[in-house]
Amino acid sequence: MTKKQLALHLIEALKTKYTQAVCSLVSENPFELLVATRLSAQCTDARVNTVTPALFSKYRTLDDYCNADVHDIEEIIHSCGFYHGKARDIIEMAKGVRDRFGGVVPDNIEDLTTLSGVGRKTANLIVGDVYGKPAVVADTHLIRISNRMGLCDTKDPKKVEIELKKILPPEESNDFCHRCVLHGRDTCTARKANCEQCVCKDYCKKILK
Repeated sequence: MTKKQLALHLIEALKTKYTQAVCSLVSENPFELLVATRLSAQCTDARVNTVTPALFSKYRTLDDYCNADVHDIEEIIHSCGFYHGKARDIIEMAKGVRDRFGGVVPDNIEDLTTLSGVGRKTANLIVGDVYGKPAVVADTHLIRISNRMGLCDTKDPKKVEIELKKILPPEESNDFCHRCVLHGRDTCTARKANCEQCVCKDYCKKILK
């Protein structure tokens, strides 16, 4: 079986359990998703979702963020961890979107990654979820599961992204990434792969090797 064939089997298997392939981060517009994704670095989505309501209700526009007191944002996002760098990045990110992109969050990886604190994982999420373009969000769950299932053999996020883009159907790539996150949280966890409960067990390299 080729990796492309394996990917198709895994896509269909995950669909049987995770019918809704959606991002766990709660936001109402592209910039809020950008902020939430920055906050999620080394922090759970659940924690981010408890913090962002206060942040998003106080800071409504790009200008609000651009003119914000960094200490105020730090206080609001404190529980997300690494709050000094995240608060600074949020303000600089807003300035970049306003001053260099006319107030519109960019729709491509190259421009997005010029913004403060935005790496390829965040950029791919925006490109896929906001603009509906094919994208691969190489977060820790996707990296772990793709390696266990035999889709790739590397822990490097950019290499995982590149390898999966070669074998995933473009129209399925975004949803596959979201489903892998859900699968990685409740079945194929970092601590233990619960293979007996896995909808992918008929195809997974970890079981079949």
